[in-house]
Amino acid sequence: MAHSHILAGATPDQAAPAIRRIGVRDLIDALARGLDDFAAMPSHAVFLCIIYPVIGLALAALTLGLAVLPLLFPLAAGFALLGPFAAMGLYELSRRREAGVPVSAMDVFDVLYSPSIGAIVALGALLTIIFLIWIAVAHAIYVANFGYAPPESAARFLHDVLFTEAGHNLILVGNAVGFLFALTVLAISVVSFPLLLDRDVGAVMAVMTSVRAVLANPVPMALWGVIVAGLLFLGSLPLFLGLPVVLPVLGHATWHLYRKVVVAEASPRADYRPRVRGPRYAADFPAVLFPWARERREH
Repeated sequence: MAHSHILAGATPDQAAPAIRRIGVRDLIDALARGLDDFAAMPSHAVFLCIIYPVIGLALAALTLGLAVLPLLFPLAAGFALLGPFAAMGLYELSRRREAGVPVSAMDVFDVLYSPSIGAIVALGALLTIIFLIWIAVAHAIYVANFGYAPPESAARFLHDVLFTEAGHNLILVGNAVGFLFALTVLAISVVSFPLLLDRDVGAVMAVMTSVRAVLANPVPMALWGVIVAGLLFLGSLPLFLGLPVVLPVLGHATWHLYRKVVVAEASPRADYRPRVRGPRYAADFPAVLFPWARERREH
């Protein structure tokens, strides 16, 4: 029964949400609304996304071990594949602000009480699998061109990539394959996670709706993918320090893009009543980070 709800949502025979056609102006407006959400809730965005530059710096530190140097770019680029799932808290903040209800940093955890949480986790697991496959494929492409031996040095690795035939093959094939992975993730997730947060439609319907949205708006969605990739690249310079701004803006903007593309009023709402938040004590840490564990203890 639980598996059925994860896949099909509240009503298995529900009609699919309608899809609107959008244009470039809608993308610009979604970005503007995302920036406005970030300006209104900057502390929340930093709270959610400070981990990203930390992870980026950790990835850069891994280059001290030259064996992982060839995977640094695939790791940094592939991490964006998990972005739609990682931004769930940002969608929730934008959803609450749009509804005109009070917003606080702790509201990001209300996602855990959504009736769609099973479908959300399932799609998150799917993106994680795609990410791991991408890393394995990227490593195989490197080995096919340079073999198993680690680079002699970072400078030598950079020279070989930029100025040798094997390096040119690595760039061309790697980017072509990476584009296919990014296109796949864009198709299945561009609106699926916000839809699940808003409506209890199940994982299958969410993915199908996302694919339909891309097929109905191929040019705007392709441009959206380019915008996301470009902003993530700019946010990564220097040393990933721009990501605490870029990532929350994109997360908030994705919610507004969903609202422009998907007409989901006929689908059952993913209504949930956030748990009453009583006083917290220092002795409760770290249990407060895991609401489900705390509930079992209280009962």
